Amino acid sequence: MSLKRTLVGLFRSHDGTSDRAKDPTLKTRYYTLSRDKAWEEVSSTLKKVPGFKVLHEVQSVGEITLEKRTAFGRTLDITVSVLNTSPVRCGVDMYSASRGSLGDLGANYRVIQRLYQSLDKKLGKYKTE
Repeated sequence: MSLKRTLVGLFRSHDGTSDRAKDPTLKTRYYTLSRDKAWEEVSSTLKKVPGFKVLHEVQSVGEITLEKRTAFGRTLDITVSVLNTSPVRCGVDMYSASRGSLGDLGANYRVIQRLYQSLDKKLGKYKTE
């Protein structure tokens, strides 16, 4: 993680992915799977990631809400969305925010990267650009 990311984390206590993200690691991930199949894979993968607690799942909407406690005692709330882009392609977006005031020193950024790494291990063969 760069110094710039840490400095931004002094003031910002949230991070998210999108198609328009300047940072390539924060771009939406696309997979050549149907939304239902992707939902099953994403849901089962996120339940197995150590240190994260699944709070809520809504398959009809395609959202999973996770919680993570940091080493400093802060709580991060993470929302993972599985979006349908076509019948054989879906996208996965994430948004992570810290509870409390001040920044997070890049914790939300690292959490998003870690979750994407877990998903890429499981769904890497289906990944598209």
